[in-house]
Amino acid sequence: MTAGEPSAADDAWGVDHPPSIVRPFLLTAGRIAGGDSLVPTIPIETQVVATDLGLATLDAFVFDQHRDIITICRQPQSLAEIAAKLRMHLNVIRVLADDLRADGQLALYAPQAESARDATVLRRVIDGLRAIPDSRGAIRER
Repeated sequence: MTAGEPSAADDAWGVDHPPSIVRPFLLTAGRIAGGDSLVPTIPIETQVVATDLGLATLDAFVFDQHRDIITICRQPQSLAEIAAKLRMHLNVIRVLADDLRADGQLALYAPQAESARDATVLRRVIDGLRAIPDSRGAIRER
């Protein structure tokens, strides 16, 4: 595979990734994530899923990036996953996802603040990462 070619994984998400000629600041109309002091920045672990309205209007989007976000979010995705899959800056995804949420095309589910500070959650994440075999198939010792 050469640079700029979509990978096999892209086909699985239903999104083709030709190089975009639209600059990120044009997609967001110059807005930045968390730019409004009254509205906090959406956490990267927020789960995003397309609504029935978003799926019904899939062909009506002006920007391909909006359609790509809805397409990827047929199954719940975190903002970080969407940014990685679309190869776009996380803060651009935050702005676009918030716009789509405001239009009723996406539903956002932010984690509870108290769970983010729970040490048992961090311990489960660490244990889960240790359970993943390395490139040789060996599991890391505790």
